[in-house]
Amino acid sequence: MNRLKQKYERLERRKKRVKFSTISKDPERKRLIILKTNRYLYAQIVDNQTGKTLISVGTFSKELGLPDAENKKNLDAAKKLGQYIAKLALEKGINKVYLDRRGKKYTGRIAAFADAAREAGLQF
Repeated sequence: MNRLKQKYERLERRKKRVKFSTISKDPERKRLIILKTNRYLYAQIVDNQTGKTLISVGTFSKELGLPDAENKKNLDAAKKLGQYIAKLALEKGINKVYLDRRGKKYTGRIAAFADAAREAGLQF
């Protein structure tokens, strides 16, 4: 039980460090949040000043064209999600964002999502 408690404490420390150290510096930038679950990936762009969600999309969206539930959580799905949310953001005139990983480490699906969003035109 002690190891599980330590794991969640580390997660909370990373959340606070990412959120309060970088995101609150520039109020003009929007926050790009990536949430990873065992089944899907979710991404949304939030305006920090008002707290409203501007764009929200997940790997379950039919616009991404992913064939079945097995492929909705792998690296290819993360890349497609990154490209799609970058396309939607650029259409709305959002080009500079902060990446909020919600305390997750920058590896695997999170890194693939962020790299694809950068390649599609978003600036972190």
